[in-house]
Amino acid sequence: MTWLVPLPVILPLAGAGLALTMSRHPRAQRVISVVVLTLVLVAAVSLLGLADRGPLVVDVGGWAAPVGISLVSDRLAALMLSVSAAVTLCVLLYSLAQGLADGDEEAPVAIYHPTYLVLVAGVANTFLSGDLFNLYVGFEMLLLASFVLITLGGTAARIRSGSIYVVVAIASSLVFVVAIALTYSATGTLNLAHLAQRLPEIDPGIALVLQLLLLIAFSVKAAVFPMSAWLPDSYPTAPAPVTAVFAGLLTKVGIYAILRTQTLLFAEGRADELLMTAALITMLVGILGAVVQNDVKRLLSFTLVSHVGYMIFGISLSSQAGLAAAIFYVIHHITVQTSLFLVVGLIERRGGTTSLIRLGGLARVAPLLAILFFVPAMSLAGIPPFSGFLGKLGLLQAGVADGSLLAIVLVIGGVAVSLLTLYVIIKAWNQAFVQDAPDDLPDTTLPRGMVGPTAALVALGLTLTFLAGPLYAYADRAASDLLAQSPYVDSVFSRGDRGVGESPEAAEGTPP
Repeated sequence: MTWLVPLPVILPLAGAGLALTMSRHPRAQRVISVVVLTLVLVAAVSLLGLADRGPLVVDVGGWAAPVGISLVSDRLAALMLSVSAAVTLCVLLYSLAQGLADGDEEAPVAIYHPTYLVLVAGVANTFLSGDLFNLYVGFEMLLLASFVLITLGGTAARIRSGSIYVVVAIASSLVFVVAIALTYSATGTLNLAHLAQRLPEIDPGIALVLQLLLLIAFSVKAAVFPMSAWLPDSYPTAPAPVTAVFAGLLTKVGIYAILRTQTLLFAEGRADELLMTAALITMLVGILGAVVQNDVKRLLSFTLVSHVGYMIFGISLSSQAGLAAAIFYVIHHITVQTSLFLVVGLIERRGGTTSLIRLGGLARVAPLLAILFFVPAMSLAGIPPFSGFLGKLGLLQAGVADGSLLAIVLVIGGVAVSLLTLYVIIKAWNQAFVQDAPDDLPDTTLPRGMVGPTAALVALGLTLTFLAGPLYAYADRAASDLLAQSPYVDSVFSRGDRGVGESPEAAEGTPP
């Protein structure tokens, strides 16, 4: 069943090319996009079950590692693929309904569909990549697609925010390229499994420099402080579905890269204290920024930054409990954050604005909208029994079990940030849904095609709560694999004529 592994990359790329040829046939483009993303979801869920029995590896072009590029679907990659496929499909359906309701003025169809499919392919390529350079290729696919999507409509605000995003992304890409060049110079390989074997053999000082360069590059993508200032100014100006998929997925691509490289390449944990410090400051700066916001989009953008800190918290503990909680929290946050930004798009359509000062009375005039906001908002705030509470509880327990001073400080900080998150969510709820409605509140009917995908994504968030036991157990097994390293490395080097776990040097008859 290894033929399933490249499908989440191949299908969107093929669909993008086909959609581009259908630029004069909007209906055909819509059908192509929906069919492609549905097939990607089916492939991803299939890989989720198969990867639980062991990683699946495909050598691109038939070139075995470390010469060729490997695509690896282990538990972590399959889990990330599945949730990202579900989210991108829901966002696509939402955007189609919005485009039809607006006459496609907000999302030019000829550009939107191919670009969106390239974005999906870039995300999948990043999750599946078993090669550092191919990981870079996935990031660049995301950069190109993101710039087009974030500037859709061509307004001055969108061009400005898109320019900021691109400048920051290019800067991080340059750091990444330098890290790749130095890594190859020091080790002679870019294959992740091969690097896991060779990096411990090089000078520890050089290895630390490589680790820090990769952390900087990935931290910009993930919006980790102090490299997070770009996010609140970039995301809120984009169309609602674009903002939703950016907020839900793109920062998690950076988190995934940090999680993969820190456990597979730099298992010594030499940067753990640095990551703990960055996690704490990211949580605090993000939530303090959210407290002073009066626009719900910017408020959620700052909470996004803050909750990235929770994920870095789990990674920095370098324990199975910490990694499992971080993985669970990433899955929860992708779903919940995307849901909230889709709901905000509905709020803007019903209330005419996203300014909390000018909103009010939505609970009375749009009770379904109030429910759709309330459920993921309470999960984001960590109210039991929602998945956000379970994820935070797992992180706090892992921090207490670690017992170090920084870990305990992070536990205290995590509790404080959770309470502040609840405060800003209640503030947004009161101002948008409870306070008296303004006299000029538009009398707008929300399109069912936009409400349906939003409700489906909210339901998916609730499903994470009901299935938290099996999901957390899966995340725990994924964390165990990350720490063991051998399932990943052995699966890559068991290809071809090599034995399981045998290094390529040994296979060639040379000393390892």
